[in-house]
Amino acid sequence: MSELSAAIEDFLADRVRRNDSTHTIRNYGGDLAEFTEYFSPEGNQPPAVAELDLLVLREWLAHLYDRQLKPATIRRKLAAIRALFRFLSREHRISSDPARLLRLPRMPKMLPEVPNAEVTNALVEGTGREDLERPHPTRDRLLMELLYGCGLRVSEAVGLNLEDFDRTERWIRVRGKGKKERQVPFGSKSAEAMEKWLDVRRPAQESRALFLNHRGSRLSDRGARNIVKFYASYVTGDSSIHPHTLRHAFATHLLSDGADLRSIQELLGHGRLSTTQKYTQISLEQLVRVYDSSHPRAKSD
Repeated sequence: MSELSAAIEDFLADRVRRNDSTHTIRNYGGDLAEFTEYFSPEGNQPPAVAELDLLVLREWLAHLYDRQLKPATIRRKLAAIRALFRFLSREHRISSDPARLLRLPRMPKMLPEVPNAEVTNALVEGTGREDLERPHPTRDRLLMELLYGCGLRVSEAVGLNLEDFDRTERWIRVRGKGKKERQVPFGSKSAEAMEKWLDVRRPAQESRALFLNHRGSRLSDRGARNIVKFYASYVTGDSSIHPHTLRHAFATHLLSDGADLRSIQELLGHGRLSTTQKYTQISLEQLVRVYDSSHPRAKSD
C-alpha cells in the first residue's frame, strides 16, 4: 500500500470516529480513490504525501476542469481533498496545507424548481390510487406526508425510529446533518397516515425503523428515492420530482402562506439563515409570474 493510500485509509477511519454519515464517507472514499488513481498512471506508485504541493494539486484541479465536470461535482471533490489535507496537517504528516489555497469554482445561481401546492398535494394523495398496485401504499403515503408535510431530508426520513415520535403532542425527533437533532411538528394527515402504516407494518428481527423495505428491514435512501420517483412519474407525469423537491416545496409553500424565515430555518434544520433565504427569491419569482400573467398593466398591447 502506498503512503497516500494509507493516509486516506487513516483519514476515512477518523471520519467514522467523528460519526460522519455513511453517505459522506462513501463520497469521500470514492473521490479520494479517484484522486489516488490520477497520480498512479499505469499502476505506478503515487508521489509521497509531502510531494503533493500546490502546483501538483492545481494540475489535478485543471484535469477536473478539462473533463468538463459540473461546478458542484468539482466542489465536492475539492471538499474531500481539503478535508484530507486538514487531517494530514493536524496529524503533523505534512508541514503545511497546500489544499487550503485551492479556489472553489463558482456555483451558478440556480433556484430549485418547485411544484405548486396543487401538484404537490396531488402527488401525496396519489399514493392511494388503486390502479398503481404498490405493495406498501400506506408506507408510501406516510413517506410522502413526512417529506412534504415536515420538510425532512430523505436521509432523515429513512433514519426515523418508532421512539422518535411523540404521537400525543405530535413532535418528531429528527437527526439531521452532522448528527444535529431538532424537533419538528407533524400534522393530522401525517398522524392518520402513520396509524394506517403501523397497523400493517411487519418488521424483521424487531427492527425499530419506521420505514421498512420488502424484507422487513430499514428502507434505504435509494429505496425512498425510487418510491418518490415512481409516484412522480405515474401521478404527475414529472419524473424529475425527487425527495428534495418536496422539501423545497414545504419551505416555499410555508413562506408563500406567511411563515417567517426564522421559523422555516428551524423546521428545516438549516445552520445559517442565508441558506433559508433562497426561498425568498423563489417566492418573489412566483409573484412576478402571477403579476405578469394577471395584472392588466403588466401586459403590452
